[in-house]
Amino acid sequence: MLEFPKLEIPIQKITTGDVEVFLKREDLIHPEISGNKYWKLYFNVNNYLEGPGKNPQVITFGGAFSNHIASVAAFGRIFNIPTMGIIRGEELEDHFFENYTLKRAFENGMRFRFVNRADYREKELLMAELQKEFPEALIIPEGGSNLQAVEGVKFMLTEQTKDFDYLCTAVGTGGSIAGISRYAVEKQNVIGFTVVKDNGLKQKITELNGNSNFNLVDADFGGYGKISDDVVRFINNFWQEYNIPLDPVYTGKMMMRLFQMKEEGYFPKGSKVMAFHTGGLQGIEGANQLLKNKNRNTIDIRL
Repeated sequence: MLEFPKLEIPIQKITTGDVEVFLKREDLIHPEISGNKYWKLYFNVNNYLEGPGKNPQVITFGGAFSNHIASVAAFGRIFNIPTMGIIRGEELEDHFFENYTLKRAFENGMRFRFVNRADYREKELLMAELQKEFPEALIIPEGGSNLQAVEGVKFMLTEQTKDFDYLCTAVGTGGSIAGISRYAVEKQNVIGFTVVKDNGLKQKITELNGNSNFNLVDADFGGYGKISDDVVRFINNFWQEYNIPLDPVYTGKMMMRLFQMKEEGYFPKGSKVMAFHTGGLQGIEGANQLLKNKNRNTIDIRL
């Protein structure tokens, strides 16, 4: 079972002046079950494993570079529990070993089912079919975002985080911002930096957290999983200046947009802004593989 970490997650100051920006290093919580994924899995798997008479198996969903897939596979290896990934894109089936994330997940014991994109979009139907086929399995949605994930994300908030005026997180499937906004103190402003275009995202978050006390800001910079030269440049400069690695899909884009908003005067003078580093650093290797194939500059971070 996942244990409550004994370490205190550091909050690092990034900028000073009229607006102070800090980064809470949730990426340091675990070397493989990274950042918010740890907390999203915390109640999902612990409550499941407490059930009687189980032959445990965990099944979940994700794309070719999914941090969630990587985390669930690592969890399965560590706790000797079979895992299965339902992977978007049947074209990957014959050469998934060329993909860093899927190769690592497979080496961690995860087995895959590759489905076409049309079938993948019908996740509720897929989940029902899988539960019928594997009645004793725990089936976790894409990105790990469900009500138990929201409950786990509350542990990202501490006595120290109450001191901040703004709480910021990258948003993919919505579970993290749902938990942060649900458990933030009343005076805090919660901002989600959306890295995917999804017209139903705000409604989904509201359904998960029970309220709408958050704002969403576009930070996709060309589309989900798309990595522009500007994003690569920002991540490399951030690494050089602060010695903090950022992933190119979530936290890197969030911090780039947050810095832009700071320069634009979005935050009132005297504001204390805290962003959550939600991990996902395993994605750097895959991103660099794609960038090299296109003869583009890569992310110059060695972990």
